[in-house]
Amino acid sequence: MAERANLIVGDELVALVEDEVLPPTGIGVDQFWEGLAAIIADLGPRNAELLETRQTMQAAIDRWHREHGVGDPAEYRSFLESIGYLVPEGPAFEIHTKSIDREIAEVAGPQLVVPVTNARYAINAVNARWGSLYDALYGTDVLGELPPPGPYNTERGARVIAEARRILDDVIPLASGSHLGSTHYAVVDGQLVVTLADRSTTTTDDSVTVIGWTGPADAPSSIVTRHHGLHVDIRIDRGHSVGATDTAGIADVILESAVTVIMDCEDSVACVDAADKALAYKNWLGLQRGTLTADVDKAGSTFTRTMAPDRTLRAPDGAEATLPGRSVMLVRNVGHLMTTPAVRTSDGAEIPEGILDAVMTVACALPVTGSVYVVKPKMHGPDEVAFACELFDRVERLLGLAPETVKLGIMDEERRTTLNLAECIRAAAGRVAFINTGFLDRTGDEIHTSMQAGPMVRKADMRAERWIAAYEDHNVDTGLACGLLGRAQIGKGMWAAPDLMADMLATKIGHPNAGASCAWVPSPTAATLHAIHYHRVDVAARQRELADRLAAEGPRSSVDDLLRIPVAADATWSDEEIQAELDNNAQGILGYVVRWVDQGVGCSKVPDIHDVGLMEDRATCRISSQHMANWLLHGVIDADRVRTTFARMASVVDAQNADDPDYTPMAPALDGTAYRAALDLVLSGVEQPSGYTEPILHARRLELKETR
Repeated sequence: MAERANLIVGDELVALVEDEVLPPTGIGVDQFWEGLAAIIADLGPRNAELLETRQTMQAAIDRWHREHGVGDPAEYRSFLESIGYLVPEGPAFEIHTKSIDREIAEVAGPQLVVPVTNARYAINAVNARWGSLYDALYGTDVLGELPPPGPYNTERGARVIAEARRILDDVIPLASGSHLGSTHYAVVDGQLVVTLADRSTTTTDDSVTVIGWTGPADAPSSIVTRHHGLHVDIRIDRGHSVGATDTAGIADVILESAVTVIMDCEDSVACVDAADKALAYKNWLGLQRGTLTADVDKAGSTFTRTMAPDRTLRAPDGAEATLPGRSVMLVRNVGHLMTTPAVRTSDGAEIPEGILDAVMTVACALPVTGSVYVVKPKMHGPDEVAFACELFDRVERLLGLAPETVKLGIMDEERRTTLNLAECIRAAAGRVAFINTGFLDRTGDEIHTSMQAGPMVRKADMRAERWIAAYEDHNVDTGLACGLLGRAQIGKGMWAAPDLMADMLATKIGHPNAGASCAWVPSPTAATLHAIHYHRVDVAARQRELADRLAAEGPRSSVDDLLRIPVAADATWSDEEIQAELDNNAQGILGYVVRWVDQGVGCSKVPDIHDVGLMEDRATCRISSQHMANWLLHGVIDADRVRTTFARMASVVDAQNADDPDYTPMAPALDGTAYRAALDLVLSGVEQPSGYTEPILHARRLELKETR
């Protein structure tokens, strides 16, 4: 540890700041550390006050539910207003955010979220701006089954080509006919001309624009079009092994896929000390400067993965057209709750981690030529959003940036934010670039906030509860009412099953149909497949339709809908149903926590109780642990049954990880740090602030690291 401006700073962080971050910026070392110290001194107490307000409100809500149960809806709403949990909504307004990249303001498309601490994943994600449709179809279950093992299967390849042609009818609609069986593609007078199977020719419909091509216009090697704001690249090469089998010589279809990427410093990472935080910031710095690389071992060979360059084409007017090779990046900071030992005050107290994230992630983006996009999670209500804006204002002054350079992504994943979403947006009206919904964290907070009201419905039944539909509709309606259309993203949550791409392709079109301009996907392949949905749905038109309906008929949901507490009307489940719920929750918690604590893996594909791989992060762990804690509180289960279930599921999780050489089994001893952390999440779940998993996970991970 080193002393800087009366702060005690981890050596790894000092080295990163002074040797790598600051030298190109012109900001002095003393200026930086003194500025950070001043922000901590000024805003740290306010951060603590906001957290105290959370606790005070939660205690009042707990008392009310202990006295009234679910209670009368009108009385409950009046009570929430009386304690300031539900605030009055002000007059109509629209955001006035400026200097937003078109990929965020105007283009609807998939969004990846990736742990920034994993350089390989981060590079893969930012390069997922473009993805091979042929690879996505060949390598997944979209065609009905997975590819056979071994070398390229020509029969499956033919099926891929046929399916890709059907998809081309959606992504490059023709004025007449179909891409199926087409024999030639050319550019004539700036238009795509396609020779069809019957030898007639056609052009595209009016929704398609030719952006450019490579090679001769009458026999191009690549043609790039734009439809619904997204680009499609037809690669033509009759000498290619695939192109040689295609009637038009098409070797691949490349879709613009992950238009935006969130580099995550929060739920998908396990950063508990200065070394961890420095790694996250160092990778973010490399991403911003385009220098991040990763050595990859694959099929017995080693190569270095780098960030993709931009592409140059010949445009219809004869000039050069440049297309970005990489996704537009946002960075997710942590919320207001946690502190970090990476930096301490002179008396040894840890500083708020959110303050450190704000300063460091923006500093790593210097020199700024446009906007810096920071997604801020787990904020509770407009006062906390206003505090985030004040924090970014101070960061801008420290780093010499223009006001409102830092744009804010508001994650609508806490109940007090949902209920007051318009006022949250108003508090950041000059910074908002993004709002979204997150079912898992939102459900975790729903359970914790109403913990004392009664036993909650089973986890699988939660999606059928009225508050969920109201929540999803309310988010879109509020975003449109506040002027986000064409100015900022309205997002939806993650597809959690990365191996079930056929299911995703069949169902996730619901997100653009709901008016979402982006939705989260778990992999670059999933981004390519999800991109198809944004060609099939004109999201801008859908948002205008929803906005018109909102103006004519009003919001689709009410505050009363949002306040419907998901307590089971009849909590008389059979013993088998109760045990199935416990097994599912305990197995998921253990499968996630054992990797988090033992290996420092913040997000990964974890087999569920049926051995289906699901993307797990702290949000999934939060809902499972809070659900078990709720049933324990209300006597549906007892502590002995919790312990017995965890003990049995530990053996299941051990077996699922038997092939991992870095895995430490939990059974039969059941005394490891990870196992105790998982059990703590349930047995002390009622006491955890907002039901968050971070305090326990961080403490146990630090405990383990100190013994190694």
